[in-house]
Amino acid sequence: MENNVNQHPKFQKLFLLLGFLFLTNAIIAEIIGTKIFSLEGSLGIPPANISLGGETFSFNLTAGVMLWPVVFVLTDIINEYYGRKGVKKLSYLAAGMLVYSFLMILGAMNLEGADFWIKSKQGQGIPEMDTAFNAILGQGLFIIIGSLIAFLIGQMVDAFVFTQVKKRTGNNMIWLRATGSTLISQFIDSYVVLFIAFYWGADWSAVTVLKIGTINYIYKLGVAILLTPVLYGVHAGIDRFLGKELSQNMMKTAMESS
Repeated sequence: MENNVNQHPKFQKLFLLLGFLFLTNAIIAEIIGTKIFSLEGSLGIPPANISLGGETFSFNLTAGVMLWPVVFVLTDIINEYYGRKGVKKLSYLAAGMLVYSFLMILGAMNLEGADFWIKSKQGQGIPEMDTAFNAILGQGLFIIIGSLIAFLIGQMVDAFVFTQVKKRTGNNMIWLRATGSTLISQFIDSYVVLFIAFYWGADWSAVTVLKIGTINYIYKLGVAILLTPVLYGVHAGIDRFLGKELSQNMMKTAMESS
């Protein structure tokens, strides 16, 4: 049955589509993650002013958090139809593409900027475009390492928890295995990258890292819950595309391979 399923044209088309979405979102999330934004300010509401450890924090987050929950939802969908092997294959590929992207960005940062381009935005308050370009896209080595390690650990944990829950619930309770696995993996992801990038790489205190990680996780927790109806919609759309028989065979094969 597995060979017949793997050779079906829709099996390959769906994997390509999910794979492209997965890789694109992961790479964009890393690139835009250099921007820190105010969630409350973006929504036009007062700061949350959450008290943690005697200090007050608001939702100042990296722009990448907009897409990471989407990546983890895609992970669950891929796990549903292609098993842990499919998740691992795409996760390792994404890690390789992220390293490649950072190397290309590093190469671009070291190119000598054209004189006219460097001065082209002075009228808009940017004195030197080359400095601005490098400041926005440049990231420290520890941030790059932290992001990649957190990404891979999060993906592996997500796939493992998803599979274990599905073994006990079968094809029922999609929300439990998807949301539950995402919440656990996001918890790990929220702290691993910060400890590597800022505790070891920038001499931040452990208390500060824990506080910021907690704020990030609270946000991710809310988004994961809000995305649950989207997950059901995507699942239903894929089932219609594949057809009942192929969909069930793929999910069965995915579980057996896990």
